[in-house]
Parts: sequence; structure tokens; C-alpha cells
Amino acid sequence: MSGADPLPVQQVDAGELNVGYADAGAPDAPPVLLLHGWPYDLHCYDGVVPLLVDAGFRVVVPYLRGYGTTRFRDPGALRNGQPAALASDALALLDALGIDAALIGGCDWGARTTNVLAALWPERVLGQVTASGYLVAGQAANAHPLPPASELAWWYQYYFATERGREGYDRYRDDFARLIWRTASPEWAFTDADFERSRPAFANPDHVDIVIHNYRWRLGLAPGDPRFDDVEERLAARPPIAVPAITLEGDANGAFHLEPAAYRDRFTGPYEHRTIGGGVGHNLAQEAPRAFADAVIDTARMAGILARGSEEASGVR
Repeated sequence: MSGADPLPVQQVDAGELNVGYADAGAPDAPPVLLLHGWPYDLHCYDGVVPLLVDAGFRVVVPYLRGYGTTRFRDPGALRNGQPAALASDALALLDALGIDAALIGGCDWGARTTNVLAALWPERVLGQVTASGYLVAGQAANAHPLPPASELAWWYQYYFATERGREGYDRYRDDFARLIWRTASPEWAFTDADFERSRPAFANPDHVDIVIHNYRWRLGLAPGDPRFDDVEERLAARPPIAVPAITLEGDANGAFHLEPAAYRDRFTGPYEHRTIGGGVGHNLAQEAPRAFADAVIDTARMAGILARGSEEASGVR
């Protein structure tokens, strides 16, 4: 899935979405689901996918709701960006592809979704890899103020709370994405070509609605979907993650993040934390694909997934 020769994007009906996704590797190989964040897209895994396919995995990388070719099947559906909805999307995609359980990895929103799945649906998660650790938090937790320097890193969250911010994001969404790429990964020398591969994903007609709702929901400024009230209640308790897990952090992450010691107790199963050096920022999978792929492979070893094509290990029906 290189930038020069990207995998074709397929479409599948999954839950309330028609999902655009890339799918690489043997269909009967142990599956890996990789989830991107904001403001990124599935191309953040361009360097990871071929490494995992070469290691004997099947790799599925979807566009999240509001990105790329993913669309709502019901034009009147709530454009909901809350974490429980994103987790529901991931489960629906696994169901649509006939995958009972998968290794799951993510960065940013994708990491948060990965944590949610591993904590609440461990039977669907063979193991997890996340950048920036444990990111499960409900509205109540988000209501508590952070130290000023940390609040500064969330400046766009407060900008999005205003209608001026909504209009500004819609008008300048490409400029906004470039700015976040630079500030969240200050040492990442991404090229114009790198950005142009991802830029079309932000033109999705639901993109602005999903992004604005996500951040307003976090601050308690927008309601969620009542269907997920029970899920959010469970997440508010910061449930532990018992599946095999590796957390990653770049040594030059310019986005808000906690120190690993702050979330160590949330991982109660086989666990390892790795700090990736060399100026790696927030978009860890795209900046350090080898390190991310190695973490997935090592998590598979923790989970006892060693043989390619093993129906029992892969969870494929």
C-alpha cells in the first residue's frame, strides 16, 4: 500500500455506513484492523501494510465515518462522532467482512477506538497496538480542567465549540490539516505528495459534521446517540484492557499525551510500552511504519498467533 501504488479501495455495507476500505493479504491469514485518526486517513498506514502482509497477515484499513469514500446509508442519520459510534462502526465492519476477531491498531481517534474495543469487546480483539496509550474517557472526565499548557494543546477543541470555528474548519479544512500535521509532529518532514494523498479524504460531505460533533461531544456541548448511553456509562469507569497490548509513543509528539506511568494500571494482560525515538511525532504509524508493524507482529506473538492461515488463530469464519 505504497503512495506510488496504493491498494484499491473497496466498498461494503457495514452497519449504518457504506465503508471504503483497503484489504491486503491472504483472506485466510490472521486479520489486522488498522484505524486512522484526525486529521489523517487510511494512507497513514501506507508503510505499515506491506510489512504486515509480508509477515503473513491480512490487513484491513477503513476510512472512518466522515472520511474518504465512507458514506452514511441513511441520509437522515445523526452525524455522530462520539467514540462509541466509531467503535460500533469497527465492529460492524468486522461483521461485514466475516471476521470474528482481529488484532487492532490505531493512532489518534483510531487509538481511542482501539482502546474502546479492547476494553468492552475483548472477544473481538486478539491484541491491540495504540499510539499514546490509554485514551478511554467519558464526558465527565473531559469536564475536568487540565493544566494551562495542556489546555493550550487542545486549542482547536475550543475553536470547534463555536460556530465561527465550524465555519473556519469547513472553509480551511486543508490548511487546518497541514497545521495539525506540523504542530503534532514538529520533526516530521512530510512532503506535498504525502499531504495530497490524504487531502481528498477531508472533502467527504460528512467530514465537518463528524469532526465538530466529536469535539463538542467531548466537552458536553453536543448530545450523543441514546443508543450508546450504556456503552458510554461503561467507558466512564475507565475499564481495564486485558488483551495482549503494546502502547507506543513518539519522542517528539507535539499533541497532548500522558506519560506511560499514568495509564499503566489500565493494562492488566500481557503488556509492553515502547518509546520510539528519532523525532517521531503524533502520527506514529506514518512516521515510523517499521516500529508500528513490529509492535503488531510482537502483539500477535503475545497472543499466540504464529501460523499463517490458521483458522483458529485468525478468528475468520
